[in-house]
Amino acid sequence: MLATGNNTPYCLAKGGMRMLTRTAALELAPHGITVVNVGPGAVATPINDATMKDPELMAKLDAAIPLGRMARPEEVASVVAFLASDDASYITATTIFADGGIMQSSPGL
Repeated sequence: MLATGNNTPYCLAKGGMRMLTRTAALELAPHGITVVNVGPGAVATPINDATMKDPELMAKLDAAIPLGRMARPEEVASVVAFLASDDASYITATTIFADGGIMQSSPGL
C-alpha cells in the first residue's frame, strides 16, 4: 500500500481493507475462521492497459519494482490458492503483499 497523491479514495479504501482484515480475523478466530488480505502490486490486467501500452511508463514502473516486472495474474492467484489451503491454516489477521517488492520502496509513481 503506497500513499500516492491525488488518490485519496483509493488509498483510504486500501487502508480500510487492512483494518477490516485484522478486525474480522480477531472476531472470527474463536470460530476457527482465518482472514487474510492479499495486496497485489502491479498486475498485467486490463486496469493497467494504458501503462502497458506506453513503453516509457512501463520502463518507469518496472524500474520501481525490485523484481523488475509486473505480476502475471496467475502469480497472484497462486498466493490466494495457497491461503485457501490447509497449508495456510495458521495465517490470519494480516495482509500478504504479492507485489514484487514494490512496498519496500517509495517510487513516487
